[in-house]
Amino acid sequence: MFRNLSRHLIDSFKSLKRNGWMTFAAVVATTITLFIVGSFMVFLGNANHIAEDIQKNVTVSVFMDTNITKNQKTNLKADLENIPNVQKVKYSSKQEQYKKLTKTMGKDWGGFTEKDNPLYDVYIVSAKDPRETKSIQVAAEQLPHVAQASYGGTNAEKLLNVMDTVKKWGIIVMLVVIIIAIFLISNTIRMTILSRKDEIQIMRLVGATNGYIRWPFVLEGAWIGLIGAIIPIIAMVMGYPAIYHVLSASLAQAQYTLITPSAIILPISLVLAGFGMIIGALGSLLSIHRFLKI
Repeated sequence: MFRNLSRHLIDSFKSLKRNGWMTFAAVVATTITLFIVGSFMVFLGNANHIAEDIQKNVTVSVFMDTNITKNQKTNLKADLENIPNVQKVKYSSKQEQYKKLTKTMGKDWGGFTEKDNPLYDVYIVSAKDPRETKSIQVAAEQLPHVAQASYGGTNAEKLLNVMDTVKKWGIIVMLVVIIIAIFLISNTIRMTILSRKDEIQIMRLVGATNGYIRWPFVLEGAWIGLIGAIIPIIAMVMGYPAIYHVLSASLAQAQYTLITPSAIILPISLVLAGFGMIIGALGSLLSIHRFLKI
């Protein structure tokens, strides 16, 4: 068994060298495919990560009546905490709200001063499950001494819907590209097989099994896939940290984060290497299977 395996490995390496241009064409096709797949994996991974950040930052702002007393505020907080799926209730005075707005929009944002501040005291309510934020907002509006309960998730929902659509199309594009790559590798290996048609026929005549004939070609396809993964992996190692440092600062202002390079580079590099070998081997397997059935 080990003798056959070593012989198959040697034959697969010889075949790579013997079919130089065809091997090069298959490697290029695999490289382009894995580069696209790797890019989409990075994009989709970060899209999911940002979507989680968006959901975490969705809260309900419960604005209190202007004439609410201290005891009523305490009772309202207790009522809010008793709403199902509420994780945390944080108080923010109208003075704090005014300072936040002036910091963001400038002192002349509404023509008001801190003395004639028209804003409300507010409880900011966070949900245990972001999907329950809307139901918390509806329940909060029914409580006494609540002027308004604002659900800050409308824009977030629109953004999440857009991201879901992008992710779906991204997966479709990835699948199409993978199918094209398998087809190209399959045809390239098929040309290799046809160029060795007589050799294969002689092997069959002397009693070689289909499995014995098949393995060198499957291994050859796997090496093509592995070689094709080298450039995408290098691009990942060198490119993602640069992209991360450029985008993370601006996204941080909106309280969003990207996946850190240390958390994403190694896993995706391993996936690209393994995936390249799989699609290369699969393309070869399809070609040799069709040929051996003739």
